Amino acid sequence: MGKRPRGSLSRRPARARSPDLETVCRIRREQALSSIEGRDIGRPKTTSPERDPYGLDELFGPDRPGAPDRPDGPGRADGPHGPGEREAPRKRRKRRRTILIGLAVFVLLVAGGGAGLFFERQNAYDDNITRIAGALPSYANRPAAGPKGVENWLLIGSDTRAAGERPGQTSVGGQRSDTIMLVHLPKDRKAAYLISIPRDSWVTIPGRGKSKINAAFAWGGYPLLIRTIESLTGVRVDHFAILNFEGMQTMTDALGGVDVHVAKTVTDPMHHQTWQAGVNHLDGERALWFVRQRYGLAGGDFDRIKRQQAFLKALANKAVSRGTFTNPLKLNAFLEALTKSVSVDDTVGMRHLRSLAFGARGMRAGDIAFMTAPTRGTGRVGTQSVVFLDPVKGRALFTAVRQDRVGDYLKNRQATNNVDTVR
Repeated sequence: MGKRPRGSLSRRPARARSPDLETVCRIRREQALSSIEGRDIGRPKTTSPERDPYGLDELFGPDRPGAPDRPDGPGRADGPHGPGEREAPRKRRKRRRTILIGLAVFVLLVAGGGAGLFFERQNAYDDNITRIAGALPSYANRPAAGPKGVENWLLIGSDTRAAGERPGQTSVGGQRSDTIMLVHLPKDRKAAYLISIPRDSWVTIPGRGKSKINAAFAWGGYPLLIRTIESLTGVRVDHFAILNFEGMQTMTDALGGVDVHVAKTVTDPMHHQTWQAGVNHLDGERALWFVRQRYGLAGGDFDRIKRQQAFLKALANKAVSRGTFTNPLKLNAFLEALTKSVSVDDTVGMRHLRSLAFGARGMRAGDIAFMTAPTRGTGRVGTQSVVFLDPVKGRALFTAVRQDRVGDYLKNRQATNNVDTVR
């Protein structure tokens, strides 16, 4: 038999009972860090240790579980002799028992295989994402970019039932832009604002005249749709992403399903699905029926929009829950499903996505505001049923987006959608 690795848990003396979680996590963490420290042999030593020698603050934030105590941060507490005194070691160890559970996710990634496993998965996720060349338009006199640090994304939910292909890989007209959202990420990244634009909105499509907004996607693909959005709102679209509806099914199943709250029992007459009043647990297949339903809802497409937003909020809640982040297998399955279901413009690299994730790491699902572009109601143009947007109210909203003042805009208006309970 070959020699067992030094420090292997299998060489420890047997005990009458299994070690508790704190002990296991501590040993795994020490082994992982010892593995990384071995790579530093031969490097000049500093006179004082770095606070974050392995770059974990950049990855998880300075308040990550297990971060060293700072004079002005976590780890300082009011003691018996005045404010700022450190807690007794025994008390600190007891308090840290719970945060070690969060650290276990990172420990499981680096233990045994080292930090390379994390970066290997990062590259795999990056390879899963489809990049679309030429998605962003290049016409003259595009709207000016917003303030530095602000990003505006156009997010499309695409139903590929007819094409049967991944998003971004079908010919123009093969996909339907069932969901159109302008996503505003403010400079401070303390919130996110999702503005849904009804797909039947009657707008001017450059070079084509008046039509429903989703016709732009069918006629000219991503560039024409983006140009139409920019012409309508005056907001420059910095990046573009398209999410396949079928991929939402896989993501939902990877998380073990999500819960949505329905105000009263309603039936989808087209697909013979019934949603009971109260909490409904959605697996992947039922999630698709839920976001696709249009008929049988009192508000038609407006209720459909709120359902889609309710689902996105439920998905975000589940994705950042403790049950997901402390389960590496579930987290990996979700990230695999997500990255295989999304396509972005070819200016979005992995570094950009990492930067977005780091900037928004303190954001929770409750920090996302869901809205619908202001409308004047519905009507008919010829044989078409359409939605008429409100140009006056819309101008106020989109001016706030351009100026990165959406938070101020919402202070004196009841403009957000309540998606905690939907029809």
